Amino acid sequence: MTAGTTRAQVLADRVTEQVGKVVVGQREVINQALVAILARGHVLLEGVPGTAKTLLVKTLAAVLGREFRRVQMTPDLMPSDIVGTYVYDMQARTFNLRQGPIFTSILLADEINRAPAKTQSALLEGMQELQVTIDGITHPLDGDFAVFATQNPVEFEGTYPLPEAQLDRFMLKIHVAYPSKEEEDELLRRVHRGFDPLHFRPEAVEPCVSAEELALCREEVQRVRVEDAVVSYVGEVIRATRSSPNLVLGCSPRAGVMVLLAAKTLAAMRDRDFMIPDDVKAVAVPALRHRVILRPEADIEGLTSDDVIRAVLGEVPVPR
Repeated sequence: MTAGTTRAQVLADRVTEQVGKVVVGQREVINQALVAILARGHVLLEGVPGTAKTLLVKTLAAVLGREFRRVQMTPDLMPSDIVGTYVYDMQARTFNLRQGPIFTSILLADEINRAPAKTQSALLEGMQELQVTIDGITHPLDGDFAVFATQNPVEFEGTYPLPEAQLDRFMLKIHVAYPSKEEEDELLRRVHRGFDPLHFRPEAVEPCVSAEELALCREEVQRVRVEDAVVSYVGEVIRATRSSPNLVLGCSPRAGVMVLLAAKTLAAMRDRDFMIPDDVKAVAVPALRHRVILRPEADIEGLTSDDVIRAVLGEVPVPR
């Protein structure tokens, strides 16, 4: 293919340009978030406060032209605060559904680990099956429904760590790092010129993706060719995590599915109609880092899940 011919690459370039009007830097984070959107996945954003996690999601939703809602996860939040509840109408003498914020296209679950497990689990059915059950009645969600959850990696007091079943529903766990010196200086210059990052205005960006275009991009991703050798490579990487001496828990088959879907999407965004092992390597760390559990000895030695996954990638033979 010639440069710039895939719909996915054109869409990615356009979205990145628009988001860049509000969010300084974080191009890799934006790129990975787009991978999840096109692959119909969910995203866990982890970073210290003040690194524009919430602003990035709000801006991305505005650029994509998707309906957006936000839930501030707190210890007293109930499942009904997310999915909704039936309210009795005295005049009509009927129960009517008062929809919760989960009935949207993009849901931001801010500081998800501050909500108790019972409330966190209210998201599970929606994330997996695009539906929610309220009082025994099942309601479909938006076909483009995606959860973007945020959490702080350094503050654990008053938090409820996400169980493995919940973590496994997220396609990617994206680390949001500090900006570079140049990016931080540019942010300060923008604030000096009047930009207010605390009050996001949707009109600051232009919605540049239609529902039809998003659907066409997803069809394009489906058509990305994957040779049997590359499919086997994905499986070998997943199986290698299960035998790693540094891990108590390796990756499940679902992890392999997520890596495959994310890598196909990335291939399309890189202007190719075929997937290569480099695509797998590019998505493996964000797709797997939250699905493995380190052995205590490895943790004491200072290893991270990212280190172990990179080591696995270095050990598994790459198909030619």
